[in-house]
Amino acid sequence: MGSSRIVEMMQPLQPDDLLTQSHVVLDFIVDYYKNIENYPVQSQVEPGYLRKRIPDSAPYSSEPIEAILQDISNDIIPGLTHWQSPNFFAYFQANASNPGFIGEMLCTGFNVVGFSWIASPAATELESILMDWMGKMLKLPSAFLFSGNEGGGGVLHGSTCEAAVCTMAAARDIALNKIGWDNISKLVVYASDQTHSTFQKVSKIVGIKPSNFRLLPTSTATGFALSPDVVHMAMKDDVASGLVPMYLCATVGTTGCCAVDPIEGVGLVAKEYGVWLHVDAAYAGSACICPEFRHYLDGVELANSVSFNPHKWLLTNMDCCCLWVKSPNSLQDSLSNNAEYLSNNASETKGVIDYKDWQVALSRRFRAMKLWVVIRRFGVAGLRYHVRSGIMMAEHFEGLVGADPRFEVVVPRSFSLVCFRLKPKVEADGNELNRKLLEAINSTGRAFLIHTLIGGIYVLRLAIGGTLTELRHINATWKLIQDKADLVEAS
Repeated sequence: MGSSRIVEMMQPLQPDDLLTQSHVVLDFIVDYYKNIENYPVQSQVEPGYLRKRIPDSAPYSSEPIEAILQDISNDIIPGLTHWQSPNFFAYFQANASNPGFIGEMLCTGFNVVGFSWIASPAATELESILMDWMGKMLKLPSAFLFSGNEGGGGVLHGSTCEAAVCTMAAARDIALNKIGWDNISKLVVYASDQTHSTFQKVSKIVGIKPSNFRLLPTSTATGFALSPDVVHMAMKDDVASGLVPMYLCATVGTTGCCAVDPIEGVGLVAKEYGVWLHVDAAYAGSACICPEFRHYLDGVELANSVSFNPHKWLLTNMDCCCLWVKSPNSLQDSLSNNAEYLSNNASETKGVIDYKDWQVALSRRFRAMKLWVVIRRFGVAGLRYHVRSGIMMAEHFEGLVGADPRFEVVVPRSFSLVCFRLKPKVEADGNELNRKLLEAINSTGRAFLIHTLIGGIYVLRLAIGGTLTELRHINATWKLIQDKADLVEAS
């Protein structure tokens, strides 16, 4: 590389160059979305494919953006599972939208690090305002809001896992301050056998003995939701054994089958035993901005913390998790750090928020910018429309399954997730039959579903709510499922 080229490349933030190259990249992304239905939804590559295509060492000289994008087309895109495909029905969706992109561009463009108020006042203040906006959209009790003047408030994290680490650490420290720090082996965490595995992982991270994580059983009788009686009995038995109940997770919309735990019922048990109650509404919390679904949050006033992810269903590109707590001081007591280089007059007045003390990391992105743009561009009405359209399509798919006597809906549909299976002639063959059916569907690349086990039964999950998904995609996927069922049954 010549010296003039090196000098040029060592001026890495040139506005004119940014404009030129961003146009090239934006055109590339637009073309990707125009052609997204032409790609197999689930990547069909073999493990280790990329090492055969990419050099062993980094380039010494600068390479043009056009060459990089060409390599993305040739080498990276074949290894992508296309989460934004309208035929992606696996896991839960990770929404994207034009306002989400724009908000992310602004977040990245400013590239501020708002760990304390003084580090970027607008980033902190916009986040606190937005968390109240979102809380009011969910009709959360005022105790969770900054504007409620009861000491509560909210923060944006990257994921539910981060929110869980922070709340469980706070609950741990509250308990240990009461019983002594050498008694951590007595602390117990409770969740249902449908609760996301994140909470079991977090329990290990914060130092809870693996044997003290209680996966409480659920059943068809409760729709695979937690039973307050089961929770009460588990806590009662643990107390009798000299253990200390510490933390309970209640879920609104479990990953497996979208079960909804009775927040009020389990909340009363948690209150009786002085247990921190966290409500995880990562997926289905988005639906609760619609008045007809708000009742799923009834009893939330008994919770200590609540979280949900706008990046799942509210058209906000990854990553964005809302967490509200009644007592931010409990987070700060566990997570604060006060190095001298972080001290400043504003923080010392205690009149500002320093979000570094509400999370694990010191640094943080300007996520509030992204969420603010999304909410303003769509409005509450537009966000509700998106949620309702996903539920409408799920109702339609549920009807298609119910109309074919070969299939059955295994658990009643909740929100926009349908759990179904191909009925076997002999029940003992059911799991293998549906495993083969799922493999046949996904191998086509025309749709992507995953499975779960419900009461030991292997079922297929079809989660609807992607930004680009329309009714025609649902109908085409159902036709694909029927065709593959014909082949599996005949084999």
